[in-house]
Amino acid sequence: MKILVRATNWVGDAVMSIPALEALRARWPEAEITIAGRDSIVDLYRGQAFVDRLFGLGAAAGGAPAAVERVAARLRRERFDLGLVLPNSFASAWLMLRAGARERVGYSRDARRWLLTRPIPVPRPGETPWHECYYYLELLRRAEWLSELPRVERVRLLIDPEASARAETKLRELGARGFRVALAAGASYGAAKCWPAERYAEVADRLIERCGASVVLFGTPAEREIGQRIAGAMRQKPLNLVGQTGVAELAALLDACNLFVGNDSGAMHVAAAVGLRVVAVFGSTDPDGTAPITPELAVVRHRVSCSPCFLRYCPVDHRCMTRIAVDEVYDAVRSWCEGKEADGKR
Repeated sequence: MKILVRATNWVGDAVMSIPALEALRARWPEAEITIAGRDSIVDLYRGQAFVDRLFGLGAAAGGAPAAVERVAARLRRERFDLGLVLPNSFASAWLMLRAGARERVGYSRDARRWLLTRPIPVPRPGETPWHECYYYLELLRRAEWLSELPRVERVRLLIDPEASARAETKLRELGARGFRVALAAGASYGAAKCWPAERYAEVADRLIERCGASVVLFGTPAEREIGQRIAGAMRQKPLNLVGQTGVAELAALLDACNLFVGNDSGAMHVAAAVGLRVVAVFGSTDPDGTAPITPELAVVRHRVSCSPCFLRYCPVDHRCMTRIAVDEVYDAVRSWCEGKEADGKR
C-alpha cells in the first residue's frame, strides 16, 4: 500500500501532528508512507520512523497553479492508494486530487468537500480534547483508522546521530560551554505572540551572569532584527544564530542545548519534541490548545480579559505580554538552571 500525506504548513503544527503520523504508521506498518509539504517542513521529518520518503513541494506548496500541475504529474506516476490531507486549505486538497490518490481523506471544510472521496465532518467544540494534536488524531479516528483517541503525554522527534554530532561541534566552535539555554524571541504568526525583546535580553544577561549559562539565540531569517535587538540590549554576548539555521538543523542544535525559553512558536514545539525543558511565554494564544506536549514545561502567562485573542497584531496595549515581568520569566528558568549539574538534559 502506498500512502501520501500532505503535511501541515507550519512548524508547530507539524510537530503537533506527529502523534497522528505515528498512529497512521501503526495502522499500516508495512505501507510506504510519503510525506509531501513545504521543503522546510518535510526536512523536520527526516529520519523519523513513521515516514519512508519525503517530497518537497517547492512553489507548489503555496498553490501556484503551474507548479502544482508539475508536481502533481510527478506524484501521479507514484499511483498512491491513499491520500491524507492534514491542512485545512482548499489548495492542499486540490493538490491531492491532481496527484491522483485513489482515496482522499481530509476534513470537510473550506469548500473542498467535492475534492475528497471521504470528507470528514469537522469536530465541534467539546467533542475532542482541546489540544490541537487531537484535531489531527480525530481525523484518523473518524476515518475509522483508530478505535479511540490515545492519550498523548509527550511528542518525540528523533535526531540523527550524525546531525547531532555536527550540531555539538558547531556550538562548541562558537564558544558554547556548560549549561546551554536556547532562546527564541520571535513567532512567525505575528508580533502579538512576542514578549518584548528587551526583556528577553535582561533574562539572557541574568542567565549568563548568575548561572554561568551559554545563551544561544534562534529564529527565522525574518526574525533577524529581533535577534539583533536582543544582542544589542545585552551586557553580555550571546551566540546569535537567528536566521542561520534550517528547520532540520534547528532540531539538532536545540537537542544540543539543555533548556528552551521563548514564545509560543514552532521553535518551542521542536525544543520540547527533542527533549528540552521548556519555559513558554504565552499571551495572545491559549496554552491549553497549543502548549508543547511535555511534562517538563513551565508556562508563564498573565490572564487578561482579551486573551486569548489569536490576533497577529495587538490593536490595543499588548497587556497580555507587557504585564509579564522579567522576574517571572527568570524565576521560571532559574530552578532548572540551579539543578543543572544534577539532572540537566545533556
